[in-house]
Amino acid sequence: MNERRTAVPPLIVTQDNSFFFEGAAAGRLLIQRCADCGTLRHPPGPTCPQCRSFEWDTVESSRRGTLHSWTISHHPQDPAFEYPLAVGLLDLEEGTRLVADIAGVPHDELHIGMPLEVGFAEHAHGAVLPQLRAPGASRTEEGES
Repeated sequence: MNERRTAVPPLIVTQDNSFFFEGAAAGRLLIQRCADCGTLRHPPGPTCPQCRSFEWDTVESSRRGTLHSWTISHHPQDPAFEYPLAVGLLDLEEGTRLVADIAGVPHDELHIGMPLEVGFAEHAHGAVLPQLRAPGASRTEEGES
């Protein structure tokens, strides 16, 4: 577990999002899907924004997408992260979006539409969360084939 002092609050895990964090810990990116109308949604929630159904299941993402937008954060700095910190908004192939930090890509090479993949890394409080990386980096850094 990460013992660095941090102002980052611990994760708030609920019955509606626990699958997401359990999946991330296992190296899987899971997306919530309405069991009635099939609408995908992220972040997870208790009801479908389209049909208001409370019934849902999950689908596993390909973990591939394109960069929709990003920002470079310089302050305030927290010891749980390395700065400057790139944070991106990824358009996943499945049609939902994901916000995560970007690792291993020089900041001056970031551009809208660039392909990225989702990997996983330990963050504050020992939580394993998605992290955006260059295509192929996710598999090689995680020992996948």
